[in-house]
Amino acid sequence: MPRTPKKPTEQLAPVAEEVLDEFGPASGMSMDDIDAATRRLKKALMERMLGGELSHHLGYPPGADKPDDIPNHRNGSSRKTVVTDDGPVGIAVPRDRAGTFEPILVPKHARRLPGFDDKVLALYARGLPTREIQKFLQEIYAIEVSPTLISDVTDAVVEEVTAWQTRPLERMYPVVFFDALRVKIRDESVVRSKAVYLALAILPDGSRDILGIWIEQTEGAKFWLKVFTDLKSRGCDDILIAVTDGLKGMPEALEAAYPPPPRCRRAWCI
Repeated sequence: MPRTPKKPTEQLAPVAEEVLDEFGPASGMSMDDIDAATRRLKKALMERMLGGELSHHLGYPPGADKPDDIPNHRNGSSRKTVVTDDGPVGIAVPRDRAGTFEPILVPKHARRLPGFDDKVLALYARGLPTREIQKFLQEIYAIEVSPTLISDVTDAVVEEVTAWQTRPLERMYPVVFFDALRVKIRDESVVRSKAVYLALAILPDGSRDILGIWIEQTEGAKFWLKVFTDLKSRGCDDILIAVTDGLKGMPEALEAAYPPPPRCRRAWCI
């Protein structure tokens, strides 16, 4: 039986029609917009993994002094577009001076990474223990590689994912869309249906940015409160317009994390 949408409480200030027309669900929380915003994360992960491969190939990390017995060194990067399950992503593929570096993640002349999107979500579902990241990378590479290579790439990926998940946020966002998607994720060799929590912000210049991705078994107001608390702890002190569905208890969870001050022009579109 479908849920009955809740009506806004009377004390909430009205929202201008032109604002709702510009930032309504049809133009905001679409799958295309979510994918466009997450491409930056996919790009960063792929480039970190390729950088880890090159470090393994050369025998020393970026920024370190080159050993005297290693004649080869880094030599910039080349642009390449690879196709993931949800669309193309432009990446910078690192190069070496001797031209002997052969990437495994994105082999030369390869243009497609099937299954990469699902594996990125699986990475979040598993958390950040090194052993689990290694399992994730073994699935990504899908071939037998040395433990040292996996370790080198793991170090780069853990750093990138941790930095993205904990990055500081803006103090205020004009509009933030909150929604949870049901996604099939392969976890420990078993395909499970999980709720992927998304917070998609509209910035003052009209661009969009995903503030975070959280994985849970089911969608509920109790976990949404954790999401709101996480956003606030990362520096987001105010949200002018929060766009949600009619999930029971969600407005109360949002007000618990973001108590509306007097004369606040905040509204919840349900």
